[in-house]
Amino acid sequence: MATRIDKEACRDAYNQVRDDTSGITWASFKYEGSTIVPGGQGTDYGEFKSQCSDDNRLFGFVRITTGDAMSKRAKFTLITWIGENVSGLQRAKISTDKTLVKDVIQNFAKEFMISDPRELEEDYLRNELKKAGGANYDAQAE
Repeated sequence: MATRIDKEACRDAYNQVRDDTSGITWASFKYEGSTIVPGGQGTDYGEFKSQCSDDNRLFGFVRITTGDAMSKRAKFTLITWIGENVSGLQRAKISTDKTLVKDVIQNFAKEFMISDPRELEEDYLRNELKKAGGANYDAQAE
């Protein structure tokens, strides 16, 4: 059976993360049967990380604040999580399913495909976003 996505519900979760006034910093998108649906959202990145277990696969849209002493800005990332115990067939399918997710989540600075929990660390993601963002004036702040 072909994978589908609940576009309206997923778009609502995506827009909440992008909204500067909502306080929501992440949204996850999980599989419910053969449909991708919102899996949760919140303000604590640790809650998102706790959903990324060895036995599941999901997509995450995360807001991370970057910048330096002079300016702070929100950067967004799309995370594809594939747990270590996910079957080969499900691993293969996730790359085609990601196109459905990208129909909804269109604006992000960097995309990650992660299966190692260490790469989910917020500092790791922030540093990768800094590299992707161009000029970095942190060294001048000292």
